[in-house]
Amino acid sequence: MTDILATGLAFCESPRWHDGRLWVSDWGAREILAISPAGDVEVAVKAGFPAFPMCIDWLPGDGGMLIVNSTEAVLLNRLPDGELASYADLGGIPGHSWNDIVVDGRGNTYVNSAGVRGADGGFSPGLVVLVTPDGTVSQVADSLAFANGMAVTPDNRTLIVAESYGQSLTAFDIAADGTLDGRRTWAATGADHPDGICIDAEGAVWYADVAQRHCVRVAEGGEVLQTVTSDRGCFACMLGGEDRTTLFIVGQEWHGFDQANDGSRTGQVIAVQAPAPSAGWP
Repeated sequence: MTDILATGLAFCESPRWHDGRLWVSDWGAREILAISPAGDVEVAVKAGFPAFPMCIDWLPGDGGMLIVNSTEAVLLNRLPDGELASYADLGGIPGHSWNDIVVDGRGNTYVNSAGVRGADGGFSPGLVVLVTPDGTVSQVADSLAFANGMAVTPDNRTLIVAESYGQSLTAFDIAADGTLDGRRTWAATGADHPDGICIDAEGAVWYADVAQRHCVRVAEGGEVLQTVTSDRGCFACMLGGEDRTTLFIVGQEWHGFDQANDGSRTGQVIAVQAPAPSAGWP
């Protein structure tokens, strides 16, 4: 059974479960929302910058919430007192639109660039950078076909990246210093173009797909374990709730990039019971 947790949002992405609430980045409204299990919505952050994209994740402990400001190529830290401080400068790797973010259990942060499809139909591939706790930024992966959602396994040893144009989930081994190696296909996704992802305690990955309007639970190797359908495009998903077995799916109507922020406010968050709890990061 699927329940609607929140509706009337502009363009919601990057769901994260933190401190008993679901946090969602509403790119269209330039807001970061905190949503209670009862559906009460609080505007936690009003962004003072163009917020497309504006993905989020948390540092360990009380380290604060990291916010991707792609327009200014900077990673911001929302401190416990609400102040937005600079955490890392991404401008040293120019020419990229910064997209998704995941912080692992050791405090290392991975931020990816989706890459860009040009007017001539050509595609500039995306990449992944590592931001260490001291703010140092270094490129650790490249040649990604529209890098989207990312997740880290509970042992901090594997990063999984959704390649939307590559129609696959791609895995990397994480070294002790946070760098990546051992690139491989974790699961091919057939006709699907995976977007946001999360991992569960049975080692499966949930991925959202915009065009197919569904979220899919898939095992390593590609076996489809479960599919949840929606009446609109599914952009990202996150496991949360009291026992971490509620799958939250954020989505909206999708009519192409040129109409992505048309003011229609078709964004919503739905919730469905999942067979296994959250694991790893985010």
